Formats: sequence, structure tokens, C-alpha cells
Amino acid sequence: MATYLYRLGRLAFRGRRFVVLIWLGLLAAGIAGAVTLSGPTANGFSIPGTESQRAADLLNERFPQAGADAATARIVFQAPAGQKLTDTPQVQQSLDRIATAPQVARVLDPFTAKAISPDGRTGYAQVTYDVPAADVTPEAKEAVDAAIAPARASGLTVEYGGDALQPQDGQQLTEVIGIGVAAVVLLITFGSLIAAGLPLLSAIIGVGIGATTISALSGFIDIGSGTPILALMIGLAVSIDYALFIMSRYRHELSTGLEPEEAAGRAVGTAGSAVVFAGLTVVIALAGLFVVDIPFLTQMGLAAAFTVVIAVAIALTLLPALLGFAGHRVRGRTRTKVVERPTLGRRWAGFVTRRPLAVLLVAVVGLGVLALPVTDLRLGLPDDSTAAPDSTQRKAYDLLSDGFGPGFNGPLMVVVDAANTPDPQGATTSTATAIRALPDVTMVAPPRFNPAGNTALLTVIPKSGPSTPQTNDLVKAIRALPPSGGAEVAVTGATAVNIDISDKLGGALAPYLALIVGLAYLLLMLVFRSVLVPLKATLGFLLTVAATFGAVVAVFQWGWLAGLFGVSGQTGPVISMLPVFLIGVVFGLAMDYQIFLVTRMREEHVHGAAPRTAVVDGFAHSARVVTAAAVIMTAVFSGFILSGQALIREMGFGLALAVAIDAFVVRMTVVPAVMALLGRRAWYLPRWLDRLLPNVDVEGDSLRRPPAPDPREPELVSR
Repeated sequence: MATYLYRLGRLAFRGRRFVVLIWLGLLAAGIAGAVTLSGPTANGFSIPGTESQRAADLLNERFPQAGADAATARIVFQAPAGQKLTDTPQVQQSLDRIATAPQVARVLDPFTAKAISPDGRTGYAQVTYDVPAADVTPEAKEAVDAAIAPARASGLTVEYGGDALQPQDGQQLTEVIGIGVAAVVLLITFGSLIAAGLPLLSAIIGVGIGATTISALSGFIDIGSGTPILALMIGLAVSIDYALFIMSRYRHELSTGLEPEEAAGRAVGTAGSAVVFAGLTVVIALAGLFVVDIPFLTQMGLAAAFTVVIAVAIALTLLPALLGFAGHRVRGRTRTKVVERPTLGRRWAGFVTRRPLAVLLVAVVGLGVLALPVTDLRLGLPDDSTAAPDSTQRKAYDLLSDGFGPGFNGPLMVVVDAANTPDPQGATTSTATAIRALPDVTMVAPPRFNPAGNTALLTVIPKSGPSTPQTNDLVKAIRALPPSGGAEVAVTGATAVNIDISDKLGGALAPYLALIVGLAYLLLMLVFRSVLVPLKATLGFLLTVAATFGAVVAVFQWGWLAGLFGVSGQTGPVISMLPVFLIGVVFGLAMDYQIFLVTRMREEHVHGAAPRTAVVDGFAHSARVVTAAAVIMTAVFSGFILSGQALIREMGFGLALAVAIDAFVVRMTVVPAVMALLGRRAWYLPRWLDRLLPNVDVEGDSLRRPPAPDPREPELVSR
């Protein structure tokens, strides 16, 4: 592999103008496609094979009037202290205006539905739209604001929630934070504006191509609102990192006296090999999300994997082309060293390898303590209870909870399929009676039948909030009720979807882990030609994940240091899809650092260094650039903690912390300690397996030998 990449690097260097034009052309095409073809992103999702999805599909088939997929909103009114809503005509006036607003199908006012609190001060109106939430137009949302403005002006408190009126996330440019930090770190690392600028330039072009392509595809397929942001987050981080590693190796080759073209070829042949395998581990981890069988999660993984592929291609072709324009100027000023002092990385590696067991115990115990909160992990979907405290969605949630009870924020939709019963009315009534007798039920609304009279919809209000264990138990209890008169009962709605997605993700976690760990283990065995090094890498990844999940629970579920991370007042269950997605992304990124750090150790070992010397020398060569890469990636992910989307905010925090833990604790502390303890055994590989595995030459050993004449590249022979 090293030889092919070496030739690719030199080819890109020589044909730099053509390569740059190709990538700029792709970027221009992506921008044009995004401008002319992009469509709106979607906030909803489906979960095939679950009871809640089957119930929603049944409603859409037999009872489309119920609007199972239609957007809904709740308008909550509260009269001033000492007054009642019945004394304020502005409520009815506002609702009459909302009924004529664009896309509104019907409005159920609090007086008709008897949705008035016992003290008469608080009431809510249910608004149903004739389109899904993703299709509600800004004009329809603005019409609601205009309709309730007079009521607010009269002294009423009016707030609203629901998926129809969710605000669109503004462009917070969180990626600018990461790019700014990356620029500073690269400048400090390389001491040259040109050397710092080229990785940033190549990363921006690569991410631009990935982001605009995904945007253009949104005009043809439904793309979730979080998909482009996650793809941008991961693509930006790995693009800078991959370019950083190749740039660092290029400068090293120049320092040995090689000409720029040869240095570019060798940099791509050596560091580029590590980039290819590092990118493959990330792609495997992200694309492997298909085993979870949740379409929107698969979509996120594939989109992010696409940006990683672009990042690898950019690093292997565009960067050496840009180096062709820069030449020696990436070295900056050269300073003569009077006294050669050991670097900080060499001193740290020496310290760890002298006391490997003690260092290992301290690191493992520390990560174990950080992981303790994970034993209280609770999963759920974001709702208005986790919205910002000053948002109208959160205020509406709190008003409903105070006026009616927390269960009114999480009604359950119970579908009674009575098509095969002789008495659909009687079967539905019996089912409603059985539900009323269950614990944690506040009320069961009168049934609504479809025109054919064979399907009914019951709205059940729990006593507890939508994310509580009591409501989860109630959903399971309703599903466990015996059929009444032959009627089948199914539960859907946000709470039921929450339970189903948590169960499905929990069931898919084991096969997903087996898939990515198994494939990555084989890949790492191929890279390192060892059975113990990949095992150590996997166990280190598990330490990172456990510690990261513990911190996520402490901050987002318990509220520790919540104010510091901008989530004060928004604590709740950890988002259901976060663990499986975080595992996939973190595994890929963890293997990145494993490959970049340990390949240099193996390179020293292959060339005859003693085990401890190989660890120290390899670490000393890689520590500075791995540190820079980890700081950059942590900064990029940290910027997304400011996102308004709960999933993006938690993902940004989790990824930033996971990268910091994995790079500085696991890879730069645990790994050299374990390598020192294993000694030569670290590189053990049975002879029969050594014969079976192809030699991919990640260390670039073939490049150290004089190249054989190649008739296709005569200019290489003469050098």
C-alpha cells in the first residue's frame, strides 16, 4: 500500500494545478446543487417493526382523519391571579384566528374539550395541522404568533408547544470556534502560517463538498435535521486531523534533506497509509449503524461516513497538490539548537515506561470513578421539558404540569382494532374500562371511531410525566391487557415511540458492538500484525466509552456543572440514540489515535529498536502531532455544545470529552504503559496467521529500499 500511496502523492504533487481544479470544481458543483436542489430537513422519524409504528400505520390506513402523522400544537392560556379564563373573551378570539391560519386542520378549544384546570385559571387548546411537522411553513407559525398577540397584550399568559411550532435552529456557526482553535494550535505546532493554513484550507474544501452534497440530496430524499450538522461536526474534525498528520510527516521528510516532491510522496506513503486505515475504522463504525435498523440513525451514520471518505481523499490528493505550490515554505524559519533537550513527549513516555504498572492502575481507577454514574443511565427522547427555561415551549410545559398534572404533557394514543369483533363499540368500551382501572391513569377520553366504525382511538392521560418510569410501566401494562371481545390494542404517541426506540436500540447494541469491534479488530491486526495490540486498543476504547457515559449522565441527567455547559434547567434522560451513535463515532476516532501513535512504535520496532526504546522513540515522534490533533478535535466538538438541538449538544459534549479522555489518558498513558509491560509479546503473531495476512506495509518499509525501474514513470528512475 505504501508504494501505491507514494506514487499517488508524487502524482498529485506534479499535477497540482489539475488536482486543485478538480476539487474546486467538485466544490462549485456542490454549492450549485445545494442552492438549486436542496429541500427542507425533517424532524420526525419512523421505527419499522415496532408496535408504535404499526399503530401509526394502522391509523393512517383506516383513520387518516385522526392525523397520526400530522403536526400538532398546544396553546396554553393562563388568566391573571384572581381571574378565570371564562371571563376573558380574548381566548376565543385568538382561537378563531388560529382556526383560519394556514395549514390548520382543526382547533379543539378548552371550553368545548373541558380542558380547564380546577381553579379555572389555566386551559389549553389542541391545534392539528393537515401536514407533518417538517412541512409546517414559517408563515403558518407566524400566523399563530399574530393570533395570540392580542391575548398577551390583554394580560393573559399565552405559551405554546408541540412539534408543529418548534423553532428552527439558527446558524450559530459553532464550527467557527473549532476552526479558530485549530488555526491557533496548528500555528503553534508548525510555527509557520503556510503549514498551519494548508490543513485548514484542505479541510474547509472537503467539508464544503460533503455538506453541500448532503444539502443537495435533501431535495430528493428525506434527511433528518441533525444529519447535516453531525456530518459537518465529524467531517471537519477528521479532515483537519488527517491533513495534520500528513503535513507533519512531510516537514519531517524535508528536514532529512529530501526534495519537496519526494518528501510529499513519502509523507503520503507513510502517514497516508495510517490515514487510510484510520479512515476505514471510522467508516466501519459509522456505516455499521445500519444493523440498528432505524432509518434516520442509519442515515446519520452514512452521511458522516461520506464526509470521512471525502476527508481521506482530500488528505491523499489535494494536500500534496497544495504542498506542490508551497514547497519548502512550510518549514518556516529554521533555528539552530544549541542544546538538544528531550521533548516533553519523550520525557512523559520515559516516565510511563519506567513505572508502567503504577501509571496503569492510576489511569484505570480514575476512569472507573468517572464511569460510576453510568449505573444510573436513563434513556429518553427530548421533549419540551428539556427545552431552554426561557423558551415558550418550556413555559407551556410547566403551565400544563402545574394546572393539570405532568401527564397532560405526554398523552398516550391507544388504537383499538375492532375489525374482527362482532361488537366494536362494546369491545372499545371494555378496553377503556380496563385502562381506567390501571395504576397511574388520570383519565381516558371518550373513544373516536373512524367512518367505518371498526377502529377507535382512545386518548389516555397518565398521572406521571412522559419521561418517568411510571408512564413507561403504564404503556407496557396497556399493551399487556388481554384482548376484549377479540379487539387488538396498540399504543403509539411520543411516549410509546420513546419506549420502543429505547428497546430497539438496547437490543441492537450487542450485535452492533460485535460488528464494529470484530471488523476493526481484523483491520488492526492487519495494520499492526499482532493479536495483543488490537485487543489492548479495544479494551482501551471500552474504558473511554464507560467514562464518557458516566460524565454525560452526571451533566445532562443529574445536572452536575450543568450551568458551565449551558444546560442549566434542561436536565432529563439521556437521548435514546446517543449511546449507540456515540459508541460508533468514538470507536472510530479512538482507533485513529491508536493507529497514528502505535504505527510509529511498530516502525521503530520493525527497524530493530528494543521494546522499551521503540515505545519511547515512537511516542516521542508522534506525541506532539497527536496532542495537536486531539486539541483540535476536542475544540471542534466542543463548539457544538452551544447547539439548540439536544442531540447535537449532548453529542458535542460526549465526543469532545471522549476524544480528550482517549487521547490523553488511554492512548498517551495507558497504551505506552501496557506496551512496556508486554515487551516483545506485544507484537506476537502466530506464524500461520502471519502467512495468511497480506503485508500492507503501513510503516513504509518498502520506501526505504531503492525503487525498481518503472517504465510508466521514467522520471522517477532518474532520481
